[in-house]
Amino acid sequence: MSKKFFYGWWIVLACFFIGFYVGGAVFYGFTAFFEPIRKEFGWTYTQISFAASLRGLEMGLFAPLVGFLADRFGSRKLILWGTIAVGFGLILLSFTQSLAMFYSSFLIIAFGAGGCAVVVTMTVVANWFHKKVGVALGIMISGVGASGLMLPIIVRLIDVSGWRTTLVILGLGMWITGIALSFVIRNRPEQYGYLPDGEESSEPIPKFEIQSKGVEIGLGKALRNRSYWYINFIEVVRMMTVIAVVTHVMPYLSSIGISRTTGGLVAGGIPVFSIIGRFGFGWLGDVIDKRYVMAMSFCLMSFGFLAFCYVQVIWLTFVFLLLFSPGYGGAMVLRGAILREHFGRDSFGKIIGVTMGCSAIGGIIGPTLAGWVFDTLGSYNLIWLVFSGLIGLLILLILRIR
Repeated sequence: MSKKFFYGWWIVLACFFIGFYVGGAVFYGFTAFFEPIRKEFGWTYTQISFAASLRGLEMGLFAPLVGFLADRFGSRKLILWGTIAVGFGLILLSFTQSLAMFYSSFLIIAFGAGGCAVVVTMTVVANWFHKKVGVALGIMISGVGASGLMLPIIVRLIDVSGWRTTLVILGLGMWITGIALSFVIRNRPEQYGYLPDGEESSEPIPKFEIQSKGVEIGLGKALRNRSYWYINFIEVVRMMTVIAVVTHVMPYLSSIGISRTTGGLVAGGIPVFSIIGRFGFGWLGDVIDKRYVMAMSFCLMSFGFLAFCYVQVIWLTFVFLLLFSPGYGGAMVLRGAILREHFGRDSFGKIIGVTMGCSAIGGIIGPTLAGWVFDTLGSYNLIWLVFSGLIGLLILLILRIR
C-alpha cells in the first residue's frame, strides 16, 4: 500500500460515489416518481408518502443492527450485500401492481440501503480519520449532495421511457457501481501499517492489539449520557423536516403551478447546494466549537423554510436553496463529527446506529404528516411554517450539549 498518498482518502472517494448513487436513486430520486405513480394508481399523497417512511427504515430499525455489524464484521461486506439488495429492490419496484407490492419493494430497498448508507460509510471514514474527521466526513457526505445532479436525468428518463423502465435502469446501475466500489473499502488503517490521518506505524497491528487515540466511550455509557440524548432528539426533528421536504418538493411545487421540469431542477438543487454546507461546515467544525457551527446550520434551515412557503416568487426559490440546503447539509456532517469527538471510534458504528434509529422516527413521521396535511388542507404552507419553528428550537438544544 502506497506511503505517499494516505489510503484513507481513496476510501473517502469510494464512499463519496456510493453516497452519490444511493442518494440519487433511492433518497432524492423518489420525488420524481411521486406524481407518475399517483396518476397510474390513483393513490393518495399520504399512501405514497408512507413508502418514503418505509425507505427510511435503513436509518431506523435497521440502523442499530447495521452499526453493530459494521463494528463487528467491517464495512466492506455490508456495502457489497447492501448494494445488491438495493438493486434488486429497485427492479422489483418497477413491477409494482398493488400498494402491498409497492411497500414490500421499499422494505427491500430499506434493508439494502442500511448496508450502504451513511451509518456504514461514516463508520469506515471515522475509523481512518481523527484530526481531519470533519473534512473527511464533509467530503464523503458531499457525494450524497452531489446526487442531486441525477434528478434532472431521472425526470427526463421517466418522461421518455416511463417510471418502470427508469427503475430497472437505476437498479442495474446500482449493481455495477456499488459492487465495484465495495472492493475499495478497508476497515481500519492499523491493519495496513497506518494510524488515523495517515500517521505511520512500524508494522501492521493485529486487530486485538489496535488501540484508539483520544476519548473512547462505549454504547452503554453513551446511553447514560444526557448530551447523547440531546443529539438523538435533535436528529428526530431534523430528519422529520428534511425527509418531508425531499419527498414532497416536486408535488408541492406542482401544486402551486410550477412545471415538472423546473420542479426537478429545484429538487436536484437541494442536495447539490447542500455540498456548500457539507464541506464548508465540516471544515469549520474542525476549527471552532462544533456546537456553534451546528447552531448556525439550524438557523439557515429555519429561515430557508420561511422562504420555501413563498417560492412562487422566483428569487425566493434561490433564497430557499441558499439557506435550507447548506444548513441541512452541514448539520448532517456535524452529527457524525460531534459523535466522533465526544465518544471516540471504538463503538462509533453502534452509537451512530442508535442515533440514526432515533432519527428514523422523525423520518417516518415527516413525509406522512406532510402528505396528510396536504390531503386535508390542500396546501403545504402550514407544515412548512411549523417545521421552521421546530428547527429554530433546536438551536437552543444544541447549545446545551456539554
